[in-house]
Amino acid sequence: MTTPAAGLRLTQSASGGGCACKVPPGELERVLADLPGGRTAQDPTGDLLVGLDSGDDAAAVRIDGERALIATADFFTPVVDDAYDFGRIAATNALSDVYAMGGEPVVAINLLAWPRDRIPFEVAAEVLRGGADACAPAGAHLAGGHSIDDPEPKYGLAVTGIGHPDRLLRNDAARPGVPLTLTKPLGLGVLNNRHKATGERFEQAIEVMTTLNRDAARAAVAAGLLAATDVTGFGLLGHLHKMARASGVTAVLDAAAVPYVDGAREALRDGFVPGGSRRNLDWVRPHLEAGVDDDELVLLADAQTSGGLLVAGELPGHPVVGELVPARGERTLVVR
Repeated sequence: MTTPAAGLRLTQSASGGGCACKVPPGELERVLADLPGGRTAQDPTGDLLVGLDSGDDAAAVRIDGERALIATADFFTPVVDDAYDFGRIAATNALSDVYAMGGEPVVAINLLAWPRDRIPFEVAAEVLRGGADACAPAGAHLAGGHSIDDPEPKYGLAVTGIGHPDRLLRNDAARPGVPLTLTKPLGLGVLNNRHKATGERFEQAIEVMTTLNRDAARAAVAAGLLAATDVTGFGLLGHLHKMARASGVTAVLDAAAVPYVDGAREALRDGFVPGGSRRNLDWVRPHLEAGVDDDELVLLADAQTSGGLLVAGELPGHPVVGELVPARGERTLVVR
């Protein structure tokens, strides 16, 4: 434990926690539908490779024939009580957006909101230290940032990366006949919710959330795969729905093949389900054909923080959790 203020629980200082505090996906899409900027069809240069159209993890702009700039920003309220771990998790999660596009992060800047009158600023220093220690193994330069006084603590990064314009991992490039691979176990949302309610610390969950998606992304690009997303606040079902919808396919998910962090099913049994996880399930249900019960569906829709990559293709060392098939009308998801 590295939090300098004894007895302080960061998770009690905010109403939400981690990626579960995202704006609900349906509500967000209604807002974005009215925004003209960032849509590739409206770019006269043709250099905006990825904008708002397909709900991808980051924007991508062609610099030249060999390079595309990848840009993203991600921040959230505390998901764990330990300030250093919070910083590592939030930074790892932000870097993941670049990896999910098949890129390499180059530079990041801190995004910090802090209630200076309630939580000592030395605690914020530990958050920033954690962020820096996450960026170092990613090879990303952490260079400055922006901070504000805010009623709730929040932290994350704006990240700029580089990828090849013809080898980006996109939401809209999935094709039928391809397996689906998941590179990290699920269950982070229910475990983080249990942590917030009880103070119990789940070391495996922290390890998962602080593991970079770097190696999986590099392997996917090296294998010539074209479609991927990371699994964060919209849950596996939400992010898979977005990919299937953007690509014009249906995803068939094998629920029994999906891995979970130890303790996740017990946390579900004991009622530690984030509101965001239930909203995720409500959002995808009209597009879902399910052969499992709602408890299983809630775990599949569980709002993850700094989750793994969901890749259209097979990556050695990671479980295949389903396959993509030709579109079945409005059904983007089949869970069996």
